[in-house]
Amino acid sequence: MKLIGNYTSPFVRKISVMLLEKGITFEFINESPWHDSSRVKDYTPLGKVPALIVDEHETWYNSSIIAAFLELQHQAPAFLPVDPRDQLEVRLLETLADGICDSGLLIVRELQKDPAQQSESEMLRQRDKIRRGLDALEAAAAEGKWLNGPDITLAETLFKRDSFARTEPPAN
Repeated sequence: MKLIGNYTSPFVRKISVMLLEKGITFEFINESPWHDSSRVKDYTPLGKVPALIVDEHETWYNSSIIAAFLELQHQAPAFLPVDPRDQLEVRLLETLADGICDSGLLIVRELQKDPAQQSESEMLRQRDKIRRGLDALEAAAAEGKWLNGPDITLAETLFKRDSFARTEPPAN
């Protein structure tokens, strides 16, 4: 199994955490979608990371889809609860965390523009989304049901807790 991505992508991080916690062996291929020489588009038509190559006939892309695929492997720990309604609640928090990261990436991309071309109003709009999103995540964490609880959930993989801070795959 190969994970295509770059070290700074929060979406690649989500999948890395899942693979590491599940003890799934994988090879990491560091590819940035932002460079002209990038081969990311060879793995996914969208040219975005992450992409997960299972074998020569099977490639998955988009972190939420890859996460769903990994959950279908039924390897512990489960990142989603069994109850479908509870799964939706965790997926909603995952979407919130993804949206916060998307807004952060938009700010970074805006700051990479020539200063005369940057849109302060767009950056402020994205910062406001981040603030509201973090407030909502903080409220969910205070509840302790799907964030900050005894078990890691898919909603926590972008902002993993220290106890899940492994940086290398577990020894087999």
